[in-house]
Amino acid sequence: MSVVQTAVIQAASVLFDKEATLAKARRLVREAGAAGAQIVLLPESFVPAYPRGFSFGMVVGSRSAAGRELWRRYWQNSVVVPSADTAVLGEIAREAGVFLSIGVTERDGDFGGGTLYCTQLTFGPDGALLGKHRKLKPTAAERLIWGEGDGSTLPVFDTGHGVVGGLICWENYMPLARMAMYAQGVQIYLAPTADSREEWQATMRHIALEGRCFVLGCNQFVTKAMVPPDLPLLHELEALPELLCRGGSVIISPLGQVLAGPLWDEEGILYAALDLDDLARAKLDFDVVGHYGRPDIFELTIDTTPRPPARFTS
Repeated sequence: MSVVQTAVIQAASVLFDKEATLAKARRLVREAGAAGAQIVLLPESFVPAYPRGFSFGMVVGSRSAAGRELWRRYWQNSVVVPSADTAVLGEIAREAGVFLSIGVTERDGDFGGGTLYCTQLTFGPDGALLGKHRKLKPTAAERLIWGEGDGSTLPVFDTGHGVVGGLICWENYMPLARMAMYAQGVQIYLAPTADSREEWQATMRHIALEGRCFVLGCNQFVTKAMVPPDLPLLHELEALPELLCRGGSVIISPLGQVLAGPLWDEEGILYAALDLDDLARAKLDFDVVGHYGRPDIFELTIDTTPRPPARFTS
């Protein structure tokens, strides 16, 4: 079929509570699947939370005990890949019969489990974990809590309903990272984010026009009232507005037209039927990796080698 049904879920985590957030994800994905969605997107770091407003007690030259305790709680509620938690997420996708992309804070389970990553996981409708993408460059103070991904996690997935891939938040401002997606034939570009500025809408439309692809932009809607009152360093949020993130989720066509949204100031689910024939129509006059590419002038090399902390040879 040339038409695929998509859903973008704009919702808050149950902040810093992995189990409750997984339960909320199950309810929301089930709702989207029951409405006919075949591809479902949830926001950046949905499990267990995007920790907006917190410093984790870090300033240049020192760290605090309270910050270390908040980190421990965040770390404890993060997701090892694979694990029982990813099995639950796979079960959620299978129950709903959808391709599911969901943001998690991933705890590295391979090398001692100390580092966290901002990761997007993709599951098939059979519940299988298809792959993951680790954010290449955390933005600003995000670098205090998340490590950097490498080129081994820049996948796209042929879902049978189009080729799906994408980048997380301000990675979408990295031209070469976008080109890595376009060069793999991405057709449905997923852009989970924590950016609720009006200006972000221009970025979503630009990517659609540049890549001649559908773009699904997904954000959270979060208020201070949703933050657990027993968190260390809660006073850091006092100077912030009650509305911490107003959303702005949106679905864009390959010619930059808004198909659904943007959704502001509430939780909700955006739905759009994507006519994949629009991809061919859009490439009549622009194809970034075809007749508008100039490989005779420009060359991009993408290193997909995994970068473990040590290599042991015999």
